[in-house]
Amino acid sequence: MKITLFGATGAVGGECLRQALDAGHDITVLVRSAAKLPADLRCRICVVEGDALCTDDVWRVISADTEAVLFAIGVDKRSMPNLCTDISRHILDALLDEPAVRFIWCGGGSTFVEGDHITFGGRFVRKFAAVFMSLRHEDKEHQYALLKQYPDVSWFGVRPLQMRKGELSGQYRMGFHAFNGFSAISFADCAHAMLSMLEGDSWLHKAPIIQY
Repeated sequence: MKITLFGATGAVGGECLRQALDAGHDITVLVRSAAKLPADLRCRICVVEGDALCTDDVWRVISADTEAVLFAIGVDKRSMPNLCTDISRHILDALLDEPAVRFIWCGGGSTFVEGDHITFGGRFVRKFAAVFMSLRHEDKEHQYALLKQYPDVSWFGVRPLQMRKGELSGQYRMGFHAFNGFSAISFADCAHAMLSMLEGDSWLHKAPIIQY
């Protein structure tokens, strides 16, 4: 499958890149600096240097034969407000007339969605994120709200909670189960879940929690 990946130099995006290549997919990435990509992978992919906040650069990496777009851009304290939301808008606009192209994104567990089984632990996660991780929390909330404005785009999502380094196990829960501040997933398994959405429509227009 021909895939465009955003966020290839990050923890989740790096796992998406390696696992997608191992599965035989044809990958194009948009990055600010090609030097930040693993040297052993650079020669196996199409690298375009640019800025995902620039509409023209986004459209350059979503070609007529693109079959899926993976969004694994992360947010840290230095990120601009609504980074993920603004980039997603450029991508979604590019996919408006391409219903066969899948947009698979990584959100955040502090965003509540329809179907969630919300407990005290879940409310604690949301409150903690809103107070101590407000930049990321608000961006992911806005990103999800934006996605719902594009019903004609085939989007799929996952919402991890605590993410950490760890081996790929392929064993995790994905759905609208109860969660709390101890719910966790590895970067590798989060990427695995995203890639699993390349096939089937079970999670079309849905964003399940992913956790062990």
